[in-house]
Amino acid sequence: MISPPTHTVEQQLSLPLPDPPQFKFIDLFAGIGGMRIAFTDAGGECVFSSEWDRFAQQTYKANFGETPHGDIKQINEREIPAHDVLVAGFPCQPFSVAGVSKNNALGRRHGFDHETQGNLFFDIVRILKHHKPAAFLLENVKNLKGHDGGRTFNVITTALEKDLNYQVYPVILDAAGLVPQHRERTYIVGFMDAVESFDFPDVSSDGKRPSLKSLLDDVPNPKYTLSAHLWRYLRDYAEKHRAKGNGFGYGLVDPENLGVTTRTLSARYHKDGSEILVHRGPRKRPRRLSPKECARLMGFPEEFEIPVSDTQAYRQFGNSVVVPVVSRIASQIASHLK
Repeated sequence: MISPPTHTVEQQLSLPLPDPPQFKFIDLFAGIGGMRIAFTDAGGECVFSSEWDRFAQQTYKANFGETPHGDIKQINEREIPAHDVLVAGFPCQPFSVAGVSKNNALGRRHGFDHETQGNLFFDIVRILKHHKPAAFLLENVKNLKGHDGGRTFNVITTALEKDLNYQVYPVILDAAGLVPQHRERTYIVGFMDAVESFDFPDVSSDGKRPSLKSLLDDVPNPKYTLSAHLWRYLRDYAEKHRAKGNGFGYGLVDPENLGVTTRTLSARYHKDGSEILVHRGPRKRPRRLSPKECARLMGFPEEFEIPVSDTQAYRQFGNSVVVPVVSRIASQIASHLK
């Protein structure tokens, strides 16, 4: 049996650990711990985590005091501690629109046929089959439900419902009501024991959504301002596609517009920042967000540490979850466990 982690840094993130915890959970494909923050806040105790990317492991350790276990395919499910909830943001690239296009262009298979990533869902299945936790939450890209004409999603739901006997509730939620970012994701909740129903939380705007301006640094580092060459390139690129009737282009947002919502922050943001550029005024080149601003846009607590390079930080936040959305789902799950 793998020893449960010791918790030392949750307190630094203003996440009081319940004593005793209301439930125990495991954090698979953990990334930098966005799901862990949400489920800890809902009264859970994390007893196991797994993440194979070494840079994400560094960020995870800096904030939670432990290095996640590596490749889940190399971990025997019998060695994972018993738990009440399985949480997994399993790899999305093989199922995403961008991932499908990229793999097709490279002559690679995608979905469940992807050589290295597509079958990782079945590692979740084998862990669920062995431990039979009371509930789970899976997160993936919006396109998961439509991939391969819906056949991919049908395989997933069949495995969860018919093979493992879970009641499954899928939904697509947009985080734009809670943070100033348009970000749609598929969430799948499952319960082992019968529940009358499960209602996903309302994530539409409640009037308390922070403005983009409130998330920005008071004195941004000049290094995030686009170079004259890159700014010219992005404008020329957008104009070229506009002339062809395409919708490609950069996303320029004015923080003075208090109701503005950005495009989706992606893992490729480190390349040119084109999906979210901050307007700095007339005759001034725009800038990209800093990693700390990306963390705020994803709903991470202010004290969340970023020990890696900007490039790695952009990739990590672009691949992460919006914490307030998952926090609301986690609270709903916890209430059903009671």
